[in-house]
Amino acid sequence: MGNKAKKVVVIPREEAVFRLDKNGVWYHGDRTFENRKIIEYFHSMIEKDENGYCLKQEHRDLVEKVYFPYEDTALFVFRVISEDGPVVVLNTGKKVKLDPEQLFLKNDHLYLRCGDEIVKFTEEAMFALADDMEEVDGRYLIRFQGKEYPISQGD
Repeated sequence: MGNKAKKVVVIPREEAVFRLDKNGVWYHGDRTFENRKIIEYFHSMIEKDENGYCLKQEHRDLVEKVYFPYEDTALFVFRVISEDGPVVVLNTGKKVKLDPEQLFLKNDHLYLRCGDEIVKFTEEAMFALADDMEEVDGRYLIRFQGKEYPISQGD
């Protein structure tokens, strides 16, 4: 039997029954998701394609893509760990080596440019870097491996 392409079912943003807020919290209507395993599963399914961010789920006979509304960004830094230097762990589970030159502040929140994507730090993840950050003359900088890097303002 040959490899038959699976049917793709697309649910547009306007029809999604869930959303992601500006802090990386999933909602169904006005209620936050409570089940940790479901929350982690939703985060792990986030993908980006030519139409934007969606939750992609493969079933036996079809692929389902649900484009969901989100505030600010769909990607978040949930943790900062050390693996031969600082590494950020995204809400999707992906690990990215932290490049301090790609950090920027916007509206008192820390962000990271990852290629063409923008990733927002959660408060917990930002606190993990707090000891390495300093405000000097109204500007912020971060220290990594004995060097100081200015953190730009805005996008």
